[in-house]
Amino acid sequence: MSELSNALQTRYRSDVCGSLRASDAGRVVRLAGWIHRRRDHGSLVFIDLRDRYGIVQVVVDAAVAPEAHAALTDARIEWVISVEGGVALRRAGTENEKLPTGAVEVAGTKVEVLSRAKTPPFYINEPDAPIDESVRLKHRYLDLRREPLRDRLLLRSQMVQAIREVHHAHGFVEVETPILIKSTPEGARDFIVPSRLQPGSVYALPQSPQQMKQLLMVAGFDRYFQIARCFRDEDLRGDRQPEFTQLDLEMSFVDEGGVRSFVEQMVINVTKRTRPDRPIQQLPFPVFTYDEALERYGSDKPDLRYGLELIDLGAALPATTGFKVFDAPRASGGRVRAIRVPGLGGIARSQIDDLTERAKRYGADGIVWISLQEDGEVRSPIAKFLSAEATTALWSATGGTTVAAGGDLLLIVAGERVRSAEVLGRLRVEVAGEIGLADPDILAFCWVHRFPMYQWESESGRWDATHNPFSAPVPEHRDLLTTSSGDLARRSAGDPAGGALAQQYDVVLNGWELGGGSIRIHDRELLERSFALMGHSLDDARAKFGALLDAFEYGAPPHGGIAIGVERWAALLAGQTNIREVMAFPKTQSGSDLMLEAPSEPDPSQWSDLGLSVRRPTGGVTGAKKDA
Repeated sequence: MSELSNALQTRYRSDVCGSLRASDAGRVVRLAGWIHRRRDHGSLVFIDLRDRYGIVQVVVDAAVAPEAHAALTDARIEWVISVEGGVALRRAGTENEKLPTGAVEVAGTKVEVLSRAKTPPFYINEPDAPIDESVRLKHRYLDLRREPLRDRLLLRSQMVQAIREVHHAHGFVEVETPILIKSTPEGARDFIVPSRLQPGSVYALPQSPQQMKQLLMVAGFDRYFQIARCFRDEDLRGDRQPEFTQLDLEMSFVDEGGVRSFVEQMVINVTKRTRPDRPIQQLPFPVFTYDEALERYGSDKPDLRYGLELIDLGAALPATTGFKVFDAPRASGGRVRAIRVPGLGGIARSQIDDLTERAKRYGADGIVWISLQEDGEVRSPIAKFLSAEATTALWSATGGTTVAAGGDLLLIVAGERVRSAEVLGRLRVEVAGEIGLADPDILAFCWVHRFPMYQWESESGRWDATHNPFSAPVPEHRDLLTTSSGDLARRSAGDPAGGALAQQYDVVLNGWELGGGSIRIHDRELLERSFALMGHSLDDARAKFGALLDAFEYGAPPHGGIAIGVERWAALLAGQTNIREVMAFPKTQSGSDLMLEAPSEPDPSQWSDLGLSVRRPTGGVTGAKKDA
């Protein structure tokens, strides 16, 4: 028996249900678990007994073990029982090849009922049965018994174990950072926690351990990592939850290449150990600048499992076409781009209308299409605006030196450079999914780096960090920050800082941003300068980030790191499109916990203890007012 099997022995079991094999025939074992299925054949009762480790068949014969048989008279699925009996080979022809234990069965001689169960709201033993998600979340402890979710949680556990082992093997120190911290802006709203001991003051739950891990580098720990719990009060979607887990790491005395080199090898190692059956499309990971990714894929998180690259049609079009939809954007510096979709030349008008509506929702004025039928006929609402030569030139531009194959479809979007690329990039992903271009088994990683350091927010009239305010500019752009205007009234979208690129990098997997990081600013003066460009006064910056700024005056090493979403990584490895499917107890789209009925109103005495009151939207006030 293995060392693990020995560790799992208790008074209730000598073995686990999934461990028995033909070599165990003749042994007397004791098992404990849940009744997965029950089949009553009169004097014979067949039980499929399940625990976390698997399922094994138990047979109880009334003629051999009448007391054990009687104990199972009223037993139903999901009862918890303990069974003692001998392991025997199944009769030839009755083996179950679908189960690892399918060659054997246990002839039960003793049965102890440990716990009875009500009929569950859904069948645990039907893993593919469609179940309303609210029912699953309300009874998550039952959902977790089902094989698919159980296996995904086990995969996640295996992945996190591999993460820890790789980091410890490479000199990283695991440090837990505080959950109750100071509120700082990091791109989303903070969850705040009132302080009872300091009435009127609040803690914030961390959106990330960003400042703490940089302080650990100043403290000289050199290499830090943490499986960190993080919290963000933001709208939810498939890859976001209000509380989540990330692999957080930081390294000293490194440049961008050094961080990316370690992270790439770590990601490869963990991925292969967790899902050795899923091939990685390309090694080393392809690397794109932000501009390259936008130009080729219309996204800074491109899915590389298929082509459908964006193609600039500018060179294929005459200076003026007489078609306003093309000419007007080009006259103002915009672009005309297309993707060529194979096999959709015969698309129905209703489908075109649907694509057009989607493009408008994403910010385009509309979409232009040209289809080439299998008989060579060209269909398009703009055929009357383009000569036959111009149409041929468009096909050639999207198909290399030859005319595109019959039956293909061109989808064309014209507009401002970034917006037209992003609209077509979203359509690219959706169309590829709808026609099944992405191989679900392939893992296509890549790096995207050299992001703009700032983006201009016209509504607020200030620059904002594209990732986080701590990222360092690329060395050749450092002076763009120091020569920019420090006068808030004189800053504008034309400020030299707008051209600065950051030493930021994202690792992408199958169209999801898996994680993002950067080389950090480790010079106090430059960091204060960066804060000023983003509209923070010196006093404001010191109030929010004073500990980090002060620490930089005591010898800060060059450092950088990354944070990778554990749920996103696990979901992608498990073939899921929603991170809830790899979380034990997730929230709903509205941020509710249906099982625990949270959030909920606190007891009035809790408000009183905190010196707080709540003003309802209707104007009512509950709780105790804060003392003056």
